[in-house]
Amino acid sequence: MTALRDPAASSPTPPSATSAPAERCELCEAFAIASSSVRAPLAAGEEIFRQGARASFVYRVLKGAVISYRLLNDGRRQVTEFHVAGDFLGLEAGLEYRTMAEALGGATIATVRRADLARLAAADSGLARALWQMSVQAFQRSEDHAMILARQGATERVVAFLLDYADRLGTPDIMDLPMTRQDMADHLGLTIHTVSRTLSQLQTAGLIEARSSRHVRLLCRDLLERIRA
Repeated sequence: MTALRDPAASSPTPPSATSAPAERCELCEAFAIASSSVRAPLAAGEEIFRQGARASFVYRVLKGAVISYRLLNDGRRQVTEFHVAGDFLGLEAGLEYRTMAEALGGATIATVRRADLARLAAADSGLARALWQMSVQAFQRSEDHAMILARQGATERVVAFLLDYADRLGTPDIMDLPMTRQDMADHLGLTIHTVSRTLSQLQTAGLIEARSSRHVRLLCRDLLERIRA
């Protein structure tokens, strides 16, 4: 499930994040009204929902990060998205979840029954429109990712991921990645060796600074943007 992000999440969202477009407010307000519960921080790897289970709830990440992935028939794992504070997940078109979702490190989420959200949308054209816009944006994001996997090499994929994730956090220069390099590899259709080698090459070229496997600083954003283009 691709992320349906509300950049204007309250305090859990990084303070430097950009303001949310006005059209997304309806969903935020409806979610707050209909929220069934707010769960305590989840432990790393704790399951939120399972692939193939009935899609009874929609979730909003309040703090931390969540990974969603699909288990393929051959046993491989395809990471579909990383969800950050303000993102929604579980807005499925069908009756079942198409992915697994787990907490990355500590994460706090709010839940709302899908039936309650549908009931509110039936009575509120603004909310119905916001849900439709979210669905379109999710589809477009999925298409963009598929295009990256189909047409770009390893360097372009890694650079595109770093720039996109930094933009979503609202921190264009420095970020702490909650995912492992294996998670990144499974998202980008690469091996962990290729991801590690590419990050090292970008650091040697002076384009990024990776003080650890998780802490990354973008040094030459203009050049990185050219690589992504």
